[in-house]
Amino acid sequence: MSIRSTELLDWYDRAGRDLPWRDPSVNAWQILVSEIMLQQTPVARVLPVWTAWVARWPTASATAAAGPAEVLRAWGKLGYPRRAKRLHECAVVVARDHGDTVPADVETLLELPGVGAYTARAVACFAYRQPVPVVDTNVRRVVARAVHGRAEAGAPAATRDHADVSVLLPDDAVAPRFSAALMELGALVCTARSPDCGQCPLSSCAWRDAGYPPSTAPPRRVQRYAGTDRQVRGRLLDVLRAADSAVPGTALDAAWTVDAAQRDRALASLLADGLVERTRTGWYALPGEG
Repeated sequence: MSIRSTELLDWYDRAGRDLPWRDPSVNAWQILVSEIMLQQTPVARVLPVWTAWVARWPTASATAAAGPAEVLRAWGKLGYPRRAKRLHECAVVVARDHGDTVPADVETLLELPGVGAYTARAVACFAYRQPVPVVDTNVRRVVARAVHGRAEAGAPAATRDHADVSVLLPDDAVAPRFSAALMELGALVCTARSPDCGQCPLSSCAWRDAGYPPSTAPPRRVQRYAGTDRQVRGRLLDVLRAADSAVPGTALDAAWTVDAAQRDRALASLLADGLVERTRTGWYALPGEG
């Protein structure tokens, strides 16, 4: 079974969200920033941070010149701050090696720090209008249901997933819009927990036609945040983001008093990731501020 591009695109024209990184005036660097920010992070949380970010640093060279500490501060509460560090490293490479212009081809994009298979194809597609398959969790779920009749997509498999989407892409200039629409359908209608099939624009869906067979996969464990090392890392980084210079270890001790061993483990991981530096005097700072 296939997906009719006219049905999907007509729906997208009516129901697609007016997201700022979809504006034709947005440059490739700003699209790349949005894709990095949107990894494992809801759109609502990304919107204000991305808007402020591109107003302050509209190009890769501007981001590179800011320095890693300021980039980490601007990243704020988006989570997974290694993305911010890698984004700064990416900005340095784009500014230095590519004339401040994000490369257009997937293979060169994949050589950039922090850019993986999904992000490289998303930038090639949405910034440069190339008809390459862009496959995220939402796309995989739509394809699994509409094309294969399964409730869930199962484990990712890049070769299979890209092939599945490639055969769906229209063979013309609307392929990038089709990719965006497919992703939007999964985000707004064909959702993981409560798909709104009554609002689906597709006249043919293998999962619906089969009577909505349930998933055979074991239930997913809900990721908790409270009390995890991730939360502790965030608390420690909050202290350093709020400071304009290095702080003593006692300042970090006070940020998490529940479990000293967990705090030490979280700090060690931040040091290993290059998100925190230890000064010669034994204090702690964001990278470049020690």
